[in-house]
Amino acid sequence: MTSRDGSAAVSKAAAVLEAAAATKSPCAPVRSLLPQADVEAAYAVQRLNVERAVAAGRRPVGRKIGLTSPAVQRQLGVGQPDFGVLFADMAVPQGQPVAPGRLLQPKVEAEVALVLGADLPHREPTVADLLRATAFALPALEIVDSRIAGWDITIVDTVADNASCGLFVLGGTPVPLDRVDLRAVSMTLTKNGGTVSRGTGADCLGSPLTAALWLASTLAGLGDPLKAGDVVLTGALGPMAVAAEGDEFSAHIEGLGTVGAVFGQATAEGAGA
Repeated sequence: MTSRDGSAAVSKAAAVLEAAAATKSPCAPVRSLLPQADVEAAYAVQRLNVERAVAAGRRPVGRKIGLTSPAVQRQLGVGQPDFGVLFADMAVPQGQPVAPGRLLQPKVEAEVALVLGADLPHREPTVADLLRATAFALPALEIVDSRIAGWDITIVDTVADNASCGLFVLGGTPVPLDRVDLRAVSMTLTKNGGTVSRGTGADCLGSPLTAALWLASTLAGLGDPLKAGDVVLTGALGPMAVAAEGDEFSAHIEGLGTVGAVFGQATAEGAGA
């Protein structure tokens, strides 16, 4: 494939995903539009749609890390995580219902969020660099979504689709890192009162800090480092759960607290409109 063909393929895939998001209609996998297993091309698609979003007025506020589970990595045939961009309009305050129809096919996972107080410009950051740069940690729920119909994704599809970003909810009580061992924390996620997922910090690449170091190093190497104020969703601590209208989720992460999300229901009047 020539560079011109590659550029055209990236533009086409970006347009397909952008249209799926705008019309709330899932699309076919975009991997057929890109060179086989070309993750670099998938990131080019992601960057193009991020640039378009920023040009349209959306504000980036951080990054998410995906594919932190070894089992999921094996499933998709990859040996490292991926990342996507978080925008301010993806943040949902606790207690505010997620509007029906806002997402296409949402799933919920519990994570540790880090909020940076300083830049991380080094290509080989140390744990000490990360600890100094992190202002505090929070419990978080990531509500992942896919513009690809039926979640029929490979690594190329999810990377191109901004790492399957949807929305996120942050807890409200900041915890300094010297008060919690993120590797040892336990997590319990409930859906409508019943437990649907359990895990520990060690289930996220060995530690959420390890995942954050990978992200900091990767982004610094790309010339787009993490900066003060960024929110970093470090990756799922356990399996995700499918969400539907009317569902209520709550995650408790030991040492960090509890965070919840509510999915609104369409009213009878709205359903008949």
